[in-house]
Amino acid sequence: MTISDVLRRQVIEESNYRCEYCKTPSQLTGIPLIMEHILPKSLGGSDDRSNLAASCYRCNEFKGAKTDAIDPETKQLVPLFNSRTQVWTDHLIWTNGGTHMIGVTATGKATVIALRLNNDNVVEARAIWIEFSWHPSSQN
Repeated sequence: MTISDVLRRQVIEESNYRCEYCKTPSQLTGIPLIMEHILPKSLGGSDDRSNLAASCYRCNEFKGAKTDAIDPETKQLVPLFNSRTQVWTDHLIWTNGGTHMIGVTATGKATVIALRLNNDNVVEARAIWIEFSWHPSSQN
C-alpha cells in the first residue's frame, strides 16, 4: 500500500507544515516534509493515519527503524516520542533561548538523543531563526 497524496497532505497540514519531532518548518529549510512511520513498516507498521507523522529528512534518518531508545538518566529502554498519542510539550521543551531542546520525561530525553535534536547544524540554524524571529519555538 502506498500513502495517498490526500493522506500525505492531511498529515502535513495537521503538523502545521513542521516536523513533528524537531518542529522545524519546511518553509525554513525549503525541503518538503516526508512521511515518518512511527512504527516502521519493517516492524509491521502500516500506512494508516495513526502511524504517520510529518518529519524532516534529518529526523527521519536519525530515527530510522527505532521505536525505543535509552533514557540517559535511568539507562532504561523507553519508547520514543509518538506524536499521535503524546503531546510534544509534555515531553520536550526549548532551552538556551530556544536553540536547544531538552526532554522533561524519559521519553523526551531518549528522543532528544536518538534523533540528535540538538545536533550542531540545527542548533546553528535555530540561532539564525531566533535572530530573524522565525524560530519554531514561538509556534508550539
